[in-house]
Amino acid sequence: MYVWNGKFFGALNPLPVEHLDELDLTLLRLLQQDAKMTTKELAAELNLTISPVYERIRRLENLGYIRQYVAVLDKTLIGRPITVICQVSMRYHNEEFIEKFEQKIQELDEVQECYHMAGQVDFLLKINLKSLEDYHDFVKYKLSKLDNIGTLNSTFVLKEIKHTLGYPIG
Repeated sequence: MYVWNGKFFGALNPLPVEHLDELDLTLLRLLQQDAKMTTKELAAELNLTISPVYERIRRLENLGYIRQYVAVLDKTLIGRPITVICQVSMRYHNEEFIEKFEQKIQELDEVQECYHMAGQVDFLLKINLKSLEDYHDFVKYKLSKLDNIGTLNSTFVLKEIKHTLGYPIG
């Protein structure tokens, strides 16, 4: 928890990005490019000593700007070259059905991303699998078993043109 101008800020109440200084913004940019950079390397890049860089990183983590550190794997090399975008429309739109669907989707390892949408489609799923047969089995034995699904529309990715995990920062 941090105090800024008499207000408390933390992960549940983040400090607005406009209140971060240029060093914090640069630090976030560097970590997005390479989260394996050591504190020593970051300090050299920012022309600071290690201690203030470490404190800034901890503060940005505690404020919720840095949610986690991950290794981004090559989907083809790990045997999951097929990417499917699946649009799901629900039959009924009450709170209970929506919450139950969201909970069950969390349990499906095949689903990498899930978005609750506004418009004609209720949910958008990104799924990576080994083969079309695996997708068929996923739909038949897992996804179709979820309550309240009205329609599924699957689109298969032919070529990934751009894939980024970073966000433009200030």
